[in-house]
Amino acid sequence: MAAALAAAIVPAGPPAWAADDTAAPSALVIAPEAGDWVFRDRAGRRIILRGFNVSGSAKLYENGLLPFRSTADAARSAQAMRDLTGANAIRFLITWEGVQPAPDRIDHAYLDRAAAQIRQFTDRGFHVLLDYHQDLYSAHLFHEDSWYTGDGAPAWVVEGGGYPRESCGICIMWGQNMMTNEAVRAAARDFWNNREIQTPAGPVKVQDAYLAQARAALTHLRQRLTPEQFDAILGVDPFNEPFDGGRDGTGAEWEKTHLMPFYERFRGVMDEAGWSGKPAFVEPLPFWNVGFFEEGGLSQVGRIGTRYVFNSHFYDGARMTIDPRPAGDGTYDDVMNEIRARARDLGTAAFLSEYGNRMSGTGSSRTPWMIRAMYQAQDYGVPGRSWWTDAASGGTVLSSTHWHWDIYSGRHHELMNGNPGKVQTEGDGWNDEDFSVVRTDDSGGVVLRLDRRVLDRLYPAAVAGDVLAFAYEDLARSGFAGEGAQAQWLASPQNMPNVAALTKGRQFGVLVWRSTGSGPTELHLPGSFAPEGTVLVGDLGAHHGLPTSGPVRVALEQGSATARRLVIDRTPPGSLHVALIVNAATDVPADRLAAARAELTAWANSRFGS
Repeated sequence: MAAALAAAIVPAGPPAWAADDTAAPSALVIAPEAGDWVFRDRAGRRIILRGFNVSGSAKLYENGLLPFRSTADAARSAQAMRDLTGANAIRFLITWEGVQPAPDRIDHAYLDRAAAQIRQFTDRGFHVLLDYHQDLYSAHLFHEDSWYTGDGAPAWVVEGGGYPRESCGICIMWGQNMMTNEAVRAAARDFWNNREIQTPAGPVKVQDAYLAQARAALTHLRQRLTPEQFDAILGVDPFNEPFDGGRDGTGAEWEKTHLMPFYERFRGVMDEAGWSGKPAFVEPLPFWNVGFFEEGGLSQVGRIGTRYVFNSHFYDGARMTIDPRPAGDGTYDDVMNEIRARARDLGTAAFLSEYGNRMSGTGSSRTPWMIRAMYQAQDYGVPGRSWWTDAASGGTVLSSTHWHWDIYSGRHHELMNGNPGKVQTEGDGWNDEDFSVVRTDDSGGVVLRLDRRVLDRLYPAAVAGDVLAFAYEDLARSGFAGEGAQAQWLASPQNMPNVAALTKGRQFGVLVWRSTGSGPTELHLPGSFAPEGTVLVGDLGAHHGLPTSGPVRVALEQGSATARRLVIDRTPPGSLHVALIVNAATDVPADRLAAARAELTAWANSRFGS
């Protein structure tokens, strides 16, 4: 088990610097930005979403196939996530089996519990992506002595399919079942081919049944949320990690002939259920970007447009298995740039709804910097050592949800495939995985398992205009709990000596944007950035210590008494802006601030125009 970072929540009242200008998350639209498509709010501000999946616990029967065992646990988790990381988004897991345990019954009580848990997040300022989750199609394909299990389809679907006894063969990872387990593959083929099966309620076609329950579930959830809470729902992921189960032709062709038609059918269900204003977050084949053995990425489906979002996952399959190299500056630029490019080709926004690495076991010693490198590449798609010269080519800032946030980590009690002799307690309680970045300590507090600097990051949550460039240096160490080596990946610019002196060996971020004048720009301020020690320099002035009022100010994040955001207001439309935010702590001479401001604004004007 990885060492834990003792970063427990400490209840506190609002501090003196808190500003009273919070607002609930509003419905988002997909709109253009410099050749890409991005999320914007009703004011036209660019919205960047960062958060976590809640959670793999929805795969477990001990949790009733929901992320949390109670509404109180959902509230505790939401509060911890807001306070410890400043996250503004979650991917919330539900399952087909939870919604429709019998062919003639929708479990409205299950959906009511889901709605109550979702509300704990929306009421604290989170956007929510609803995810219909499955892995290996169904837990009911597996027998009590199996090495593996799944989640998703209910027992009555599997019983109607009459599948052979499952066997993965020689598998070192559960995902190999998608390639070698004939029971799993046959069930998947039946779903995509909409096979008719016999059930206690009569014959049904499998995919038709799935769409019917989704229509009922989406209708019910919309009715159980207030208009403000429903506004905070981003959309729906129709089917987690869709795998074909066997095909003729390439993966890209299968996506065109089977997967995209299913997504179009699901899109129609969303419209019928009152979700027409929200996109479907559609995933490609799960292995398209891991560098091994499958093509896809929705590369042959044509432009899908903004009623869909290109919704990718990324796990470093090589480093999780055979590649011993550590991750470092720029390791994942190519991967994230491929996601950016594919979304651009599809004519819509990109979203990375899963990424991460195991927190214990083989290879986990590299996890802190692997995750750090994944965040870095989401912020910008060029190496940090060359960012100051290549910032304009860094690409759009990606929105994402990290896998995952499980407050029950290491404290599960799941009977694997119903077997009382195989009680799963460690890690995620599922297929020997251990990916959660949090756990609950003995006092009941939620604590981070990684260096907080990896997860509590400076990021531009809302930008009044177009984001031209963004980068952040977190200075996170290579080990757990603040141990290991420290290296600055985002280089200090040597041709700007005052900026270099201000940033060297410190956490800092740079944002360049062109304003539309549509409300304030807001950046989440990590907990390590004390307002009194934070430096901000740019075209709007120079500050050492951030005020609580005025056009540049510090405010509380919605729903938190401890997490903070930097608010930059009153930026006239069409104007170019640059802000350098530094965790300086000690005094910085006023003349150095002025000189750094001059260097920074000159750099921004030369790179991005006046």
